[in-house]
Amino acid sequence: MITGFVLLLALWTVLPLADRASFTVHMIAHMVVVAGAAPLFAIGLSGTRFDFLSSLPWLTPIIASLIEMFAVWTWHIPALRALSETSSILAALEQLIFLGAGLVLWLSCLGGAAAGREERRLAGTFGLLLTSMHMTLLGALLTLSPRPLYGDGEVSCLGVTLSAAVDQQAGGVVMLLVGAAVYLAGGVALLARTLNTPLPDR
Repeated sequence: MITGFVLLLALWTVLPLADRASFTVHMIAHMVVVAGAAPLFAIGLSGTRFDFLSSLPWLTPIIASLIEMFAVWTWHIPALRALSETSSILAALEQLIFLGAGLVLWLSCLGGAAAGREERRLAGTFGLLLTSMHMTLLGALLTLSPRPLYGDGEVSCLGVTLSAAVDQQAGGVVMLLVGAAVYLAGGVALLARTLNTPLPDR
């Protein structure tokens, strides 16, 4: 939990100082929230009295993955991205939605009520792999797009000047390398843990 809070504090301290028109900066922030802070918070909350999913058995990993996919794809609609770049309130709302959706997904895979947790772990494998697939698809679409979808001028990405097209491609690569990889690794880890769990004595 402490590590997750430190990540968010560092991100939200640096983010206002960066060029918010840079899609790569946006994608780095997105990955820190959903693939860094969210799983750390889920690990810290899992099995505690603050595990709010323990009373929501209907919120399965597959449903949580679909919620996360809707949030991610919606906020990457070019019109919404343009609004987020120009409004601090919308930018903060975007970050909170990403954090909430990511936390729900990871907690649905790692936490919940003690009864049925082993079964949810297998469902969590599919939920994380599904998320990895849609992250891969979106990252590939952004990287391979024949034209920039987010602006048309030069931006500053961490002190490096990039054209809109290159900035978008770099952001897509960040999503591919970080987002898709983290969710894939999480799904594989859950599957390995399920396969290594000893069978109960009959």
